[in-house]
Amino acid sequence: MSASFISTEKVWLDKCKYDDAERQYYETLSRGSAPNNPHNSPQEQDGASTILRDIARARENIQKSLAGSGAASNSGDSSELAARVANLEQENQSLHKVVKDLQSAISKLESRLSTLEKSASSQPPIKVAAPVQKVQVTPAAKEENGTAEDDDDDIDLFGSDEEEDAEAERIREERLRQYAEKKAKKPGVIAKSSILLDVKPWDDETDMAKLEECVRTVQMDGLLWGSSKLVPVGYGIKKLQIQCVVEDDKVGTDILEEEITKFEDYVQSVDIAAFNKI
Repeated sequence: MSASFISTEKVWLDKCKYDDAERQYYETLSRGSAPNNPHNSPQEQDGASTILRDIARARENIQKSLAGSGAASNSGDSSELAARVANLEQENQSLHKVVKDLQSAISKLESRLSTLEKSASSQPPIKVAAPVQKVQVTPAAKEENGTAEDDDDDIDLFGSDEEEDAEAERIREERLRQYAEKKAKKPGVIAKSSILLDVKPWDDETDMAKLEECVRTVQMDGLLWGSSKLVPVGYGIKKLQIQCVVEDDKVGTDILEEEITKFEDYVQSVDIAAFNKI
């Protein structure tokens, strides 16, 4: 692959040979002899002229390649510039279109606003009713209208409202009394808790069966013992882990621990491992 790549590229592989020939030529000139010197042999003159022609041809090829690369780069720059100009023109056209759309939308909004303003101005103003003023009757007016007041005394305008308020108050009190009686008859919810106790013995020689028997002998109102198991602690010592359910209003954890620790021959300490409300 590398050989094919090098063969397609314009590489001067014999440059070192030509450099050596050029150096020998100039050394010959510096010594006072030229390639066409009559003192040189015909073979030397032909070899020198061939080398000079090759050098001139190589220089010409280099100049042509440089000129071609420069033209290619110029053409590439011009094509890139043309593409950028085309993109800018396209963006400019799209921006013009957006501006036109915005202008049309603004004109529509202005026309709608002017229409709303005209319709609002054409509607008649809303009249607000004046507040009702309370008229006070003077004693003189009462004397002049005595007969009218005598007729009005026979009619009680507010008596019916007072009777209705009293009836509503009586009904409300009756409903409150019934609700209180119903609530008093309904039994309240008993709060309970589930407790997991860790009962630790003195040593590995403690009779754990007897210890559990002593713990279960603790009986209280609102206390119910559950399952139990022995959990290894270390050095052959096991602790008793026992479950119980208590009513919060009747049995407290302090009283329960105090009753269990009374069995001093078996129980060293009591700890609460878990406490959950039911």
